[in-house]
Amino acid sequence: MLPGIEPLNPLLHLPAQKLTLGCPVLDRFLRGGLPVGSVTEIAGESAAGKTQLCLQLLLAALLPPSRGGLSAASLFIHSEFPFPLRRLRALSSSPLATDPLDHIFVAAAHSPDDLLSLLATADGLLARPPTHLPVRLIVVDSIAALFRSDFDNNPKDLKKRSFLFFKIAAKLKEQARRFGSVVVVTNQVVDVIGSEEGANGQRVGNYASLWSSGRRVCPALGLSWANCVNTRLFLSRKDEVADDGVSSRTRRWMQVVFAPHLPEASCEFVIVREGVSGIEPQR
Repeated sequence: MLPGIEPLNPLLHLPAQKLTLGCPVLDRFLRGGLPVGSVTEIAGESAAGKTQLCLQLLLAALLPPSRGGLSAASLFIHSEFPFPLRRLRALSSSPLATDPLDHIFVAAAHSPDDLLSLLATADGLLARPPTHLPVRLIVVDSIAALFRSDFDNNPKDLKKRSFLFFKIAAKLKEQARRFGSVVVVTNQVVDVIGSEEGANGQRVGNYASLWSSGRRVCPALGLSWANCVNTRLFLSRKDEVADDGVSSRTRRWMQVVFAPHLPEASCEFVIVREGVSGIEPQR
């Protein structure tokens, strides 16, 4: 056998490491959690629960593999301000061997070029972590916020924007593979008007069947960015009148839009003081 070349059959049976979401119901829904070595996008409207879930992942990464974690530190790059430190402290109130905040590194990105610079600098953090734990979770919250105002809707700017999408995604995928990391990127949504076949007539996964708060929506940044991520999860919400006819409640769902290892499916969840928790489906 030539060096570096292996037979295919044994590789098909290697178990892929996953990162727990911190909830057994959601872990079962995603067949173990988020996969190592790939880029997972979590899309949804404002207040859908994207950042809440990301904060929970920061803490889950610290858990040992026997509990679904990575025994690892995390890098959280945020473009939404301010960083939700108070909520992270509330979620981290459960006892761990060390203070979780000692193993969560935070950086702010203000533009796509800023993000690329931070990711280049992060190579050193990933290769030589400052604590005894490796850094194996990278979160970017959110990618869409970086592209809000710097680009016009003309061919030149659209070409430049697509080039930046591919460059950012290539760097994230390289770090995921090279360092055995889980990469999570959050994305916002835009309203879909017109064709039932999705934005601009394009369909990616079940692109045309996404609804939230009674509106038909799709993840922002279009088809170019959709092709940059390995897995797309969509968080939706719906306000309903409670059984008493007076008060209201918000119901939330996580939906698999596309993934190489998962079928299209959805799971209801709630956000409570202790974090994000899935609801067991009724049989």
